[in-house]
Amino acid sequence: MTAAVDVIAAKRDGRSLDDDAITWMLRAYDRGEVADEQMSALLMAVFFNGLSARELRTWTATMIDSGERLDLGGLTRPTVDKHSTGGVGDKISLILAPLVAACGAAVPQLSGRGLGHTGGTLDKLETIPGWRATLTNAEVRDQLESVGAVICAAGAGLAPIDRKLYALRDVTGTVESIPLIASSIMSKKIAEGTGALVLDVKVGRGAFIKDHDRALELAATMVALGRDHGLATVAQLTNMDAPLGQTIGNAIEVAESIEVLRGGGPSDVRALTLALARTMLELTGLDVDPAERLDDGSAYEVYRAMIAAQGGDPDAALETSGLVSVVVAPRAGVVQRVDALDVGVAAWRLGAGRARKEDPVSAGAGVRCLVVAGDEVEVGQPLFELYADDEVHLERGRTTICDAVIIGDEPLDAAPLLFERIG
Repeated sequence: MTAAVDVIAAKRDGRSLDDDAITWMLRAYDRGEVADEQMSALLMAVFFNGLSARELRTWTATMIDSGERLDLGGLTRPTVDKHSTGGVGDKISLILAPLVAACGAAVPQLSGRGLGHTGGTLDKLETIPGWRATLTNAEVRDQLESVGAVICAAGAGLAPIDRKLYALRDVTGTVESIPLIASSIMSKKIAEGTGALVLDVKVGRGAFIKDHDRALELAATMVALGRDHGLATVAQLTNMDAPLGQTIGNAIEVAESIEVLRGGGPSDVRALTLALARTMLELTGLDVDPAERLDDGSAYEVYRAMIAAQGGDPDAALETSGLVSVVVAPRAGVVQRVDALDVGVAAWRLGAGRARKEDPVSAGAGVRCLVVAGDEVEVGQPLFELYADDEVHLERGRTTICDAVIIGDEPLDAAPLLFERIG
């Protein structure tokens, strides 16, 4: 089978594609020999009919083989990475990478930018004066050896087919396909060259996947892919019904991350960071208590060294937006819910996020949550602080966030932060 239309028709009709057909189709598309409309048709067929474990393994391997692999062999530290499927207030990488490095591992965090209501790690770190996201492979290796942690943009040479396919999925309504999500994430992580990987799969109102069973399926699919390619992989499902921590934005999330690195900060951010750190250390065989490294200042010192190694000034003041608006409680009662999606969309409309990949973001815009579910509030008590660079964005944020908090009369049982572990 060497004609694109034959491959499309086979998957359209629910038939299994052999390895040669998958490899030929993806490589021909990468060379420009298969047209966008033909690959779009195949992606839609996959969206409806899925891929078997074998098909997905071959699909992912072909994406990996389309580019270079980062060689992390020869480092004196064991390597381990973490990937999050994205959430609201998810600043965990900023704390986790230096923390696990402080425990003796090397953490190569290849991260991305935010889109829509979910934030991007690179956008947050770029609010630090001088910090740069783009490093050469040699710089990544050197920093992993000397500092132990790197957070940077994925190089264009890693799984380049994925970049082309993702752009096509984005405009053809096929982003939500579980096998296509799994192959996109795992092709880059496997090509990255890390020895172990922990996946933080978010589920809930503010997550990309809101249904628990679908999140579980995605997690299991990615764990199987990792192991099929020789990568020790564990997934942890985590709750994204409410924002993580108090801050949602860019510079304000960096500031909150520093609070946690210095032993303070919101309890949920600290708890999730430590849970993921323990799993990462388990996979590397390092017998270290990450809570000690967080509390004794070791993780904070690695963070400072990591920022400085990438040209940033860890002592520089972080930018804040000039306009502030406070949203208050319309009635007394008990906070039943702080909705992650509403808060995330509000931060986006305040200027902290982008609708398209090329859009700029505001460093200082965002939301500070002043209450969590279970808090008792009085009429007029502040619920949120909103930050924006101008009145237009401030009003957009105010309009969006007005229904983000639900206040009732009865106390609530606390929702769990962690769900199932897979692997």
